[in-house]
Amino acid sequence: MSKRLEKLREIMKEKGFDALFATSPEAHLYLSGFANPDGCLLVTVNGGAYAFEDFRYIEAAKREINRNDFEVIMPEGPRKEWLGTALSVSCSRVVAYEDATLTCRSLESLKKELPEAELVPAGDILYSLRVSKDESEVECIVKAQRIAEKSFMELLPLINYDCTETFVAAQLEFLMRKNGSEGASFETIAVSGKNSSSPHGVPRNVKLERGFLTLDFGATVGGYHSDMTRTVVIGRADEKMKHLYNTVLDAQLAALEAIKEGESCFKMDKIARDIIYGRGYEGAFGHALGHGVGLEVHEAPALSPRSGDRNLKAGDIVTVEPGIYLEGKYGCRIEDMVYITPGGARNLTDCTKELIEI
Repeated sequence: MSKRLEKLREIMKEKGFDALFATSPEAHLYLSGFANPDGCLLVTVNGGAYAFEDFRYIEAAKREINRNDFEVIMPEGPRKEWLGTALSVSCSRVVAYEDATLTCRSLESLKKELPEAELVPAGDILYSLRVSKDESEVECIVKAQRIAEKSFMELLPLINYDCTETFVAAQLEFLMRKNGSEGASFETIAVSGKNSSSPHGVPRNVKLERGFLTLDFGATVGGYHSDMTRTVVIGRADEKMKHLYNTVLDAQLAALEAIKEGESCFKMDKIARDIIYGRGYEGAFGHALGHGVGLEVHEAPALSPRSGDRNLKAGDIVTVEPGIYLEGKYGCRIEDMVYITPGGARNLTDCTKELIEI
């Protein structure tokens, strides 16, 4: 039995669940090792587990899913029949569902299809398992990050004044694909000039404006994401721009120096925020310092003023991404990913942070 299933069943027993019906793509990949956006899993406490895959995926599923962990089935007929049969065979009455992702309509359908089952929300049991990354997960994230870094460095010589923001974003995504990414982690951000003052600005089909060009992007390997941001300058940076850039960099470096297992998520944000606000940019850093990264590009934990008493734990992977955004003028962000290790931390990002002028 895989360690992931073993841990899951331990939690299910504690909560009194007979079975877990998993329907999200992230849960499917995490538990079975097979990516299928339309598949579903049934994991029972008594040891039985079923992977339901339709005709499009059944051959690959049989090849890639560990048959010692899951019985791979191509269901036929209405769901109430094949899911009801599996629940009956496993004597499962209390069935947990993924309440964070299952729609209200789908839940109502389940209730009608499984009248004998007691359907209860699973809460964060899968999410809590996914927060702590094992070595295989870290390896995928590092591979994705190296692809993103390589692509960024290959992009720089291609940027000129005739490029549009949309071209830069598309070219960066193409380079990541060329270098081995399964796809972009999210919609690539490439915003220049006044558009860079929007932290999640949308690339425009206009030529690059002089000033800051912020690039926020990530690659994907094995379903796992990377996330990084670099800000360069189109043209030459004046003294105010250099001061702003160095403030963001100093804030990030201070947080990277302090971050480690056991430190407060709130404190990490405060370290960076105090530097930015202390240099005259109060109110210009409007988002959290960072977030978790894994099968989703935004996961727990958050490095935020609202993190409460959550401390960093070994196995967490978080971004550290301070920024300054001056409305109607420009903005800048620098982002690395950090892996929290026993007693310390390791920066997974290996890419220059010098102020690059193009």
